[in-house]
Amino acid sequence: MAEEMNGAQLLVESLLANGVKNVYGLVGIPVTDVARLMELKGIDFYGFRREDAAVEAAAIAGYLTGRPGFALTVSAPGFLNGLVALKEATQNCFPMVLMSGSSDRALVDMDRGEYEGLDQYNVAKPLCKASYRIDKPEDVGLGVARAIRTAMTGRPGGVYLDLPGEMLGEICDLDDPMSTIQVPVDPAPAMEPSDEAIARAVEVLRSAKQPAILIGKGAAYAKAEDQIRDFVESTNIPFVPMSMAKGVIPDGHKSSAAAARSLALGQSDVIILMGARLNWLLSNGASPKPFGKDVKFIQIDIDGEEIDSNRHIAAPLVGDMVSVLKKFVPAVKASGYKAPQEWLDQIAAKRAANEEKMNERYEAGRNREPMGFYGALLPIKELIAEHPDTYLVSEGANTLDMGRNVIDILQPRHRLDTGTWGVMGVGLPYAVGAAVETGRPVIALEGDSAFGFDGMEMDTICRYNLPVTVVIANNAGVYNGIDHKIGDETIKQHVPTYLGFSHYEKISEAFGGNAYEVHNATEMAQALKEAYESGKPTIINAILGEKMGAESGHIGHLNPVVFHEGMEGYVAPKPKTK
Repeated sequence: MAEEMNGAQLLVESLLANGVKNVYGLVGIPVTDVARLMELKGIDFYGFRREDAAVEAAAIAGYLTGRPGFALTVSAPGFLNGLVALKEATQNCFPMVLMSGSSDRALVDMDRGEYEGLDQYNVAKPLCKASYRIDKPEDVGLGVARAIRTAMTGRPGGVYLDLPGEMLGEICDLDDPMSTIQVPVDPAPAMEPSDEAIARAVEVLRSAKQPAILIGKGAAYAKAEDQIRDFVESTNIPFVPMSMAKGVIPDGHKSSAAAARSLALGQSDVIILMGARLNWLLSNGASPKPFGKDVKFIQIDIDGEEIDSNRHIAAPLVGDMVSVLKKFVPAVKASGYKAPQEWLDQIAAKRAANEEKMNERYEAGRNREPMGFYGALLPIKELIAEHPDTYLVSEGANTLDMGRNVIDILQPRHRLDTGTWGVMGVGLPYAVGAAVETGRPVIALEGDSAFGFDGMEMDTICRYNLPVTVVIANNAGVYNGIDHKIGDETIKQHVPTYLGFSHYEKISEAFGGNAYEVHNATEMAQALKEAYESGKPTIINAILGEKMGAESGHIGHLNPVVFHEGMEGYVAPKPKTK
């Protein structure tokens, strides 16, 4: 007779059978022994200080590996803490599975006041791709397999797996419990477009006199960099990467139009969307900015429902990125199409002019006193140029936006940031996930406000001795730290909050990591070099001028105007000068 097994044992065996090596979470009733069993069986469990951080680490693990990352939390409050990150993963199209212990179903359903009682299964449903509850140990194998397939197939996303505490301790009734374990076959099957769709897209492209390519993180996730580079270099079409698509083709490539973005997108007559969605990050496809009124779109996306979501798509190519490009690239080559030289000359001239302006700003900013953002960012740019297999995580407002503009990324999937929802608090969790899954050094570039959301995860980084250097661009506040004036009276910053030049580096010291406070670009470069070479957890607190930074970074226009002329204390803004 086979050995008796309970639900917890079957869960761990199912994870092992499906190749799960790492689980991110925070333990407590009723899942503490589940995590212990994982470690006994060879699965590494990474314990966090908050559940949202653990789920974010699992999400970025899914993005980097192409296999679902797994997170484990306790019931009710722990589940709810992780729920924002689960939704965030789904919005970002990162495959992951959130497993949470849950309370006695009979008590919860009758609202009898159970410990941490909550109908987690139904709460999660609208916030992820799918929600499953495993009520019997013999269904554990099926539940894990379904969660993996759902997270990976079609457009990837988050899945919730509900684990009632009673089920985890219950003995499986079957004689051979291991026979219930399943491994899904081909959970992310190739999907290619029809020949007619390919021919239509080629005809649209052949009509283009001013074409451009917009590369999104969907292309990075799909690991389609070889096909995309082949396409760009055979057609010479200029490309613009979205932030997490930087490095799919190295920044600085001769066909990059990133430094001429407004011209490339605004004047193009045909734009190829490669894994980029026309959502708010692209002004929902609006014209005249960022796109022209009459531009035609060719869109490559794995989800047919994304087509025509904001703009009419002249040539949809629905399928996984690699399969689409394996058909589309040869067809375009066979047509002989290349981007017209006149258009390439326009892009090159604009790019050169903008790069010259940026270089002047870099040189002026490098030695600025007090230090500005460039003084903190340029040493990171130079280090990544020397060590291109370094992962960069970035979050904040000004820190995020300026870092995207300044720091070149040379390898795919090496820039990780707040993504589609713009959620703060992902920086340190993403850094943990990237360091664990890749084994490579990570720089987490944080605004001082953003760092506050999950700064205690420095404990996690130190506890596991991960090669993560956290750089905090500290301008003493949310957006910036300056006071403002109403009439003749100076008002202390509360909205946005004045944070002060806090000694954030001491948090690293508290947990055994390295710590630096720097005040200029020279000190920043030296501290970064020492931190990188040490391979040890480090915080570099980069003290900027408190006047550095703009309201909401590059997206201040999304704030509605509510403080206006006629209201008490209103001060008219100074007119902009050219």
